[in-house]
Amino acid sequence: MSQRYKPNVTVACIIHATSQDKYLMVEEWIDGEQRFNQPAGHLEANESLIQACEREVFEETGLSLNPQGLVGIYQFSASEDLAFVRFTFFVQLNDMPSPAPQDNAIHSAHWLSFAQIEAKSSLLRSPLVLDCLKDYLNNAQQGQTYPLSLLNSDRLTIAQASKA
Repeated sequence: MSQRYKPNVTVACIIHATSQDKYLMVEEWIDGEQRFNQPAGHLEANESLIQACEREVFEETGLSLNPQGLVGIYQFSASEDLAFVRFTFFVQLNDMPSPAPQDNAIHSAHWLSFAQIEAKSSLLRSPLVLDCLKDYLNNAQQGQTYPLSLLNSDRLTIAQASKA
C-alpha cells in the first residue's frame, strides 16, 4: 500500500500599497541564501485559513491586517517528497506602514515595485511568489477577486465545540 499524499498547506498574503503601487515583501535567509517572499507560512492546527493568514502577516511584518479577498489556490511540488497547496490572499492599503517583523527568521521587510520583485526572480522563495502576484494584477485589472466567503471554516468551529 502506498503512502497517502499529504501536501503542506500554506497561506500567503499580497500586501499592496495602492497609492505608491508597492508590495510588501519579506527577506529571509534559508540555508545561507537570501530569499524574498510574500508574508507566508503554514496552516496550524485548529486555525482557519484566514486566521493563519492574519497570524503569518503579523509574525513576518508586525502589521495587524485582515485579508480582503483570495487571489487563488495553487499546487506546487518543490521535489518528489515536498509539495504545497498555497492559499494566497490580498490586502490593499492606501499607504505603506513601516513593517517590524516579529519572527526572527525574517531578516527584514521591504516595499518593492512589481519591476523590483520581477528583477529578483532568482531570489524568490518559489515560482509561486511571482505567479501569484501576476494573477493578482490580472484579477485587479479585470475587477475580479474571490470573496473570503469562498472559504468555509464553519466545520472547524463545530468540531472544536464538540470536543469541549
